[in-house]
Amino acid sequence: MYKNLEEQELARLCREKNRWAQEELYRRYAARLFSLCRRYTGDADDAEDLLQDSVIQAIDKIGTYTYTGEGSLYGWISRIAVNKAINQIKRQRWRWISLDARWPNTVADPQGMVANPSEAEMEAIPEEKLLEWIAGLPDLRRAVFNLYCIDGYSHKEIGKMLGISEKGSAGVLAKARKQLKEEIRRYLKET
Repeated sequence: MYKNLEEQELARLCREKNRWAQEELYRRYAARLFSLCRRYTGDADDAEDLLQDSVIQAIDKIGTYTYTGEGSLYGWISRIAVNKAINQIKRQRWRWISLDARWPNTVADPQGMVANPSEAEMEAIPEEKLLEWIAGLPDLRRAVFNLYCIDGYSHKEIGKMLGISEKGSAGVLAKARKQLKEEIRRYLKET
């Protein structure tokens, strides 16, 4: 019965504290939200915690949700998850410097640049490997990479969200891309 509900009706029943509707909300969006959370946390356990916190907050605040068309409920909940992930990253800001120190600049050309891999080389890399490398980025780099490259935010928006400058966001993204290119080069050299 609840599987076939339209988003608007599902949200209305959740507002009325209908337990079955709340469970359907979780079932409907948990897998996609988990993937989103995993991209930001880099760890399955942390992603699961973030997912749970996000769904709980969504159910608590469902009264603020406004239906704007198909897909808007997931968009609203995913925004809650992204905001929670960013807040978690801000709380862990003290770790950024020590984590960045773990990633020395290796496999670079004399100017400190790493060549972009070709399209054919990229197609040879399994998606799981790319996701593993993204998950391995230090917190700030992973957040900026996800926000800019995957979620489509501008550096100005990212700067406001993370409390850094627009140029700082661009610089962090450059470091993340360079680190990923180095991982790709290493992988291609080994295979």
